[in-house]
Amino acid sequence: MAMEGTSNGIKNVVLVHGGFVDGSGWEGVFRILNENGYDVTVVQNPTISLAGDVAVTKRALAAQDGPAILVGHSYGGVVITEAGNHPNVAGLVYIAAFAPDKGESVSSLIKDPQPGAPVPPILPPQDGFLFLDRAKLHASFAADVNADRAAFMAVSQVPWGVEALGGEITQPAWRTKSSWYLVTTEDKMIPPDAQRAMSKRAGSTVVEVKGSHAIYESQPKAVASLIEQAAKSLALAAR
Repeated sequence: MAMEGTSNGIKNVVLVHGGFVDGSGWEGVFRILNENGYDVTVVQNPTISLAGDVAVTKRALAAQDGPAILVGHSYGGVVITEAGNHPNVAGLVYIAAFAPDKGESVSSLIKDPQPGAPVPPILPPQDGFLFLDRAKLHASFAADVNADRAAFMAVSQVPWGVEALGGEITQPAWRTKSSWYLVTTEDKMIPPDAQRAMSKRAGSTVVEVKGSHAIYESQPKAVASLIEQAAKSLALAAR
């Protein structure tokens, strides 16, 4: 087994999923990083409230035996923006994710979409929780994931709490820690231009990949590559 992760000084990676899904979608990324010598933790957030998800993520960070790269997809970007202030976080990696500033939330970031931007097929709230229209999930969320897998993602959705969308950032970690951002150019959930604007504001190192919002499932090599780039860059900077 290659031990790139341990030789570059940062060997811990913590992966945070977004809304409508759980942590199992990270399996491909996990396998690649694990084979390359990284110790990977997959956080299973309940996605009921931002405060709850930040608490779960901070518990995972506290369990690390050294500095970690904290990675967030989609709504997971909000979680890592707040939880990333934990002292064990060496750097942040956003994967087609929200990167809010102080006082911002998912709700505020999606409030005024640009004209012509795709509208995610989110159904009206049910008892305070959101779901995507099953029939439209493949095209909107996971266009480059195979149809069978996308069909399973549609029926296995995790309820996303409206309260979580309203959770506001108190102290954005990207203001004090280095960040990387993977922009998905075919994204129908978070428009690519919105991703570019947030990554620019955060001062992130940006990589653009042609892919859907579910890039972490469809192209795990591209995602793992950016995470490893972050780990190695931070290790070099620390020397």
